[in-house]
Amino acid sequence: MSKGFTLLELIIVIGILAILGAVSVLVLNPAQLFAQARDTSRISDLASLNSALGLYLSTATTPDLNGSYADSECASGVGGKYYAYATPTTNSFVGRTSATIVALRGVTGGAAGWLPVDFSSMTGGSPLSVLPVDPSNTGDYIYRYACDAASITYELDAKLESTKYSGNMSTDGGDNNNFYEVGNAPGLAL
Repeated sequence: MSKGFTLLELIIVIGILAILGAVSVLVLNPAQLFAQARDTSRISDLASLNSALGLYLSTATTPDLNGSYADSECASGVGGKYYAYATPTTNSFVGRTSATIVALRGVTGGAAGWLPVDFSSMTGGSPLSVLPVDPSNTGDYIYRYACDAASITYELDAKLESTKYSGNMSTDGGDNNNFYEVGNAPGLAL
């Protein structure tokens, strides 16, 4: 009497494993799970930035939301609005460039970070060690910041990619259904 598996038994086991593998890929959809993980990170990052900006505004005697950049250097060029984008190689204050993404993560404002607010000037220091950047940080998947220095309002935006979270873009209270928007601007219409 031999001890071992027959060819038929091995084929049946391999077939069952193949079916289980195919079902798990279809049910779990790994690409969607990775997209959900990136969206969770985006929502968390914007919440952290929103909290840090709220703390900055509540403690600063003269808050400066657009750093040392004059209105003429703003993307819109009108109304004191200031736009910054956390892109991989540009600090898009109307195309200002920086060497690396590391250079864009500073919390001291100005050209040190993609967000021009000087968090290091706060009593007790900055609530953030570095500015977060989008997990993908390519194409439309970047963090955006806009402010109106005159009314001391700001908006933070990110594009969400998963089907689970993309519905948040139309229910966040903002004016653009293509981006997830947080901030202190009523209607987030910056």
